[in-house]
Amino acid sequence: MPEEKNIIKFNQDVMTNEGYLYSASDRLSCRLANKRLTDAVFSIVELAGKRVIDVGCGDGNYTMELMAGNPKYILGVDAAEAAVDLARETTKNFTDIEFRVGNIYNLNDINDHFDIAIVRGVLHHLNDAPKAIHSVMSIADELVVIEPNGYNPGLKVIEKLSSYHIEHEEKSYLPPTLDKWFATAGGKKTHAFYCGLVPFFCPNWLARCLNFIEPLVENIPFIRNIGCAVYVLKVEVERNSE
Repeated sequence: MPEEKNIIKFNQDVMTNEGYLYSASDRLSCRLANKRLTDAVFSIVELAGKRVIDVGCGDGNYTMELMAGNPKYILGVDAAEAAVDLARETTKNFTDIEFRVGNIYNLNDINDHFDIAIVRGVLHHLNDAPKAIHSVMSIADELVVIEPNGYNPGLKVIEKLSSYHIEHEEKSYLPPTLDKWFATAGGKKTHAFYCGLVPFFCPNWLARCLNFIEPLVENIPFIRNIGCAVYVLKVEVERNSE
């Protein structure tokens, strides 16, 4: 299987910007968009006292936000070595959070098991998302997945025209496709919804307007399916009893 070329780009991003553009930026649109996704995680999973793995942790910014849920332990894993190095440096004074370089297709190499796996914005970068799903499900009891909404027509246009999206090999999947992959791998969907309306790096005035109407759009059937930025999915892993 060919290695994702975007790993090189993500390493370059860290060395150039001291973090990822999406997570390290202090722009209002990035702060609002990221907060909505973190809130989405906390709305469907209880992290308190749990052992958590953040798969595709990147520079560790999102992983650190999970600490607000009071987990027992968090392991962040990512294929981009420069990102993991930055995450380690940022969290060097914490004892209950750890970062490792790892391959999403071979998570069993960690030789550990987790209560919850967070998979935020990862699958759409991969050459073989179904294989990665099997790998994550082999080491966790529950998964919270956030992926770009493949029903959103604006997103499809951006994926074809944006140099950033092309360089980072981004492609969104239809929610039913994601559902099928997880079901095939032995997962039971317990929660699913669409959320987020503020685009990253949009002007502040637009970010404020969209943030204001975001709750309304998220509650309108069909409109939310094509207008919201992401699809959020919670899956319980069903294992065959011995």
